[in-house]
Amino acid sequence: MMGGSVLEIWNQMGFLAKSVALSLILMSIYSMGLFIERFLLFRAAKKQSIDYLPVATKALRDGNYKMAVEAAKRFNKSHLAKVLAAGLQQFLFEKEEQPTHDAVESVRLAVERAAALTTAEMKRGLGGLATIGATAPFVGLFGTVVGIINAFTGMAATGSGGIGAVSAGIAEALITTAVGLAVAIPAVWMFNYFQGQVEFFGIEMANSSSELVDFFLKRQSHGAK
Repeated sequence: MMGGSVLEIWNQMGFLAKSVALSLILMSIYSMGLFIERFLLFRAAKKQSIDYLPVATKALRDGNYKMAVEAAKRFNKSHLAKVLAAGLQQFLFEKEEQPTHDAVESVRLAVERAAALTTAEMKRGLGGLATIGATAPFVGLFGTVVGIINAFTGMAATGSGGIGAVSAGIAEALITTAVGLAVAIPAVWMFNYFQGQVEFFGIEMANSSSELVDFFLKRQSHGAK
């Protein structure tokens, strides 16, 4: 019965109101698609980082930096693998091309660049969620205004203020308002959740980068190659 009444309201809605509703539906589809894609990516990043760290730790302890770099290729979703591999690759390059050069500063810059690029990749699409969360209520409000105008138009056409004259316009106004809120609220929740995840990953990358630089500094102070 509800489905039939909604369909009836849809059929009675004007072009502008339908355009607003379709825009909100497209926003919702985009939000959900992005949520699923980012959620799976972040989950894979967490899992692969947990799996990669013991491999990298053993390789560093053994001084087998190439093995740590090669292992990072198997964990291509891991944010920590990307950062550590960048630093290790830079260290190997410095030692091969410029054996007398102090490689630690180059490693520091390499891991900072890798962390910045990885953070930017993780933030991809989040701006869209923020935009949808901020604008969807106003898009719904536009539909509300259109519905109210239609209600008053119906009232003027019939010369009566009865419920029959304004019901269609009021119904489409309420529907567009509800849809706007239904799209905006989850988008804001998703944006805040992913923003928190990105900040957490950023802290992990910063800590791992610092530990890698400290590792090379200690080996350098002990005269290790």
